[in-house]
Amino acid sequence: MLTVTDLTHQFGKRVLFDDANVFFGDSNCYGVIGANGAGKSTFLKIISGERDATKGDITLEPGKRMAVLRQNHFEFDEVTVLNTVLMGHDKLWSIMLEKDAIYAKPDFNDDDGMRASELEETFAEMDGWNAEPSAAALLSGIGIEEAHHHKLVKDLNGNQKVRVLLAQALFGDPDLLILDEPTNDLDIETVTWLEDFLLNFNNTVIVVSHDRHFLDTVCTHIVDIDFNKINAFSGNYTFWYESSQLALKQKLSQNKKIDDKRKEMQAFIERFSANASKSRQATSRKKSLEKLKLEDIKPSSRKYPGIIFDQQREAGDQILKVEQLNYVLDGRHLLKDVEFTVNKGDKIAIIAKEGLATTALFQILNNEIKAESGTFEFGQTITTAYLPLENESFFSDAPQNLMDWLREFSTNKDEQYIRGFLGKMLFGGEEVFKMSDVLSGGEKVRCMLSRMMMKEANFLMLDEPTNHLDLESITAFNNSLMGFPGTVVFTTHDHQFTQTVANRIIELTPNGIIDRLKTLDEYLADPVIKELREKMSKV
Repeated sequence: MLTVTDLTHQFGKRVLFDDANVFFGDSNCYGVIGANGAGKSTFLKIISGERDATKGDITLEPGKRMAVLRQNHFEFDEVTVLNTVLMGHDKLWSIMLEKDAIYAKPDFNDDDGMRASELEETFAEMDGWNAEPSAAALLSGIGIEEAHHHKLVKDLNGNQKVRVLLAQALFGDPDLLILDEPTNDLDIETVTWLEDFLLNFNNTVIVVSHDRHFLDTVCTHIVDIDFNKINAFSGNYTFWYESSQLALKQKLSQNKKIDDKRKEMQAFIERFSANASKSRQATSRKKSLEKLKLEDIKPSSRKYPGIIFDQQREAGDQILKVEQLNYVLDGRHLLKDVEFTVNKGDKIAIIAKEGLATTALFQILNNEIKAESGTFEFGQTITTAYLPLENESFFSDAPQNLMDWLREFSTNKDEQYIRGFLGKMLFGGEEVFKMSDVLSGGEKVRCMLSRMMMKEANFLMLDEPTNHLDLESITAFNNSLMGFPGTVVFTTHDHQFTQTVANRIIELTPNGIIDRLKTLDEYLADPVIKELREKMSKV
């Protein structure tokens, strides 16, 4: 299908990958992973033809069609939603335009008739007469109601635009589908729809995503960019992660015999293969992990931050009580009659179709904005730490090095103490003197986490904590919260993060809240809750 041969790419003296050789095909789904800055998005741009490589060849099998999820959300602002989707099939769209232009000619002649006949024949062979109904069905399936299909894309909100561009990439059954962060800004239902779509998609997919649940569900292979090389491995993300951790542990185990190591690795593969065969994962129906060679499994060079939340004091029995909170923005009720009591041991995921609603709740609880009505009260023993959705205000003053920036939030000004917290977040050596105005989005979040850890709070509030983080930081963050003995209230689009941390779900709807002591998967699978959600979501 697509062959990458001797691919090398570098920026100045920095080499992203060197002499890489990879084949994509056989209707597999490949998840491309790598640390921040490893070159994941650059690699996708090279294989899609958007960017030239320093050296090497990209060969798409003749007659095969590639489709790419576009990242420019404004490119189609002046186009209708339905036509934007149809434009995803370049050849079909060009035929439609040429046909319309010929039929619109006032001086239509015999040559025009012959050309129109040729176009109509090709159009019919491409199932063009069903193109609009198919595009409309795709839009509806991905959450764009029929009433929006003939609007201009610029009249949609940001989340809806993402869905339209996703539908554009999926339209027309491309032979090779390239998706760069397709789950960004999608709600849980739409992500589930996309997972189901890709599980039933019979062609080849290459995807970059930080959503581990998504990668585990759809991927048959992991393509790892590491050590300036690009290597493909059978299995999903969790298999790659656990096997690379096992390989690292074995590498560090000097005394263990080679034969014992092989037996341990083989037992791991057999266990994972058995689990995969019982799951919804694409792995089990496309490729057997039993075909994997033990030599293919190697330790990773990844570094995982040390995200450790300690409590200075244990919380008492009174945690937080929220009563009849209401908040209106631009005439819309973002929060309506929000009322709940947080109990000791709760780890609550706040979910909502409207992201502004969850952010408004966190901002109210942290006194950043005021509610229209209602009250909230924390217990006397509660100390809080908050990770906001937007952190620019923390970095907008005069640039500082990271040591000075973090020192401002600490009562202990000792250099080694400050260095310790920065070091846990992988700012080591001279990196602690990096200036705050040149930080990436992920680096800013890691700084904010250092600030949170310093507070040693017993109540954590997290608004989209996985935004901008790489898979390694997300995994470390996830594991830390699972073991945190205090209270956590959070919202995130990361399915696995929510499923493994939360023991209670509170959903904000236009007509109040739904509050259940369940995990996310239990909540979504409950038919009674599903009916209630549909009822309460009606505006």
